[in-house]
Amino acid sequence: MLTLLGSLLGFVSSAFPDLLGLWRDGQDRKHELAILDRQMEQMKLGHNQRLEEISVEADISESQALYKHDSQPSGVTWVDGLRASVRPVITYAFFTLFTVVKVSALYVLVSEEGLSVVQAMPQIWDPETQALFAAVMSFWFGQRALNKMRGK
Repeated sequence: MLTLLGSLLGFVSSAFPDLLGLWRDGQDRKHELAILDRQMEQMKLGHNQRLEEISVEADISESQALYKHDSQPSGVTWVDGLRASVRPVITYAFFTLFTVVKVSALYVLVSEEGLSVVQAMPQIWDPETQALFAAVMSFWFGQRALNKMRGK
């Protein structure tokens, strides 16, 4: 009986290193698969980042082309002056129109509705007007601040 038990114990103990090796191989493969999954995720992120970089570079190139086109003189003085004045004139015209509309609304609220200026101002300076004002100020002055930060 001891001989049978000894031979069984010897057989199991001789197979133990092989079983341990199989278990380690399985663990190593799981680990390698996890590493490959993470590498694939990083590659995806890298590709998405590269696509974003390409998009930004295209936007920059488009802006540079527009500025280059606008900065080239035509050789005719009055055409160059007119071309240079288009954006400022449109800006001043819309600002004047906006001011006239808001002052007219204030006048109507004060004279016809009988509100005081303090009561009428919140109705004139509503959230939509505040958002519009913030957008315009950000457009005109935000770009300059960003260019200064970038060192342009």
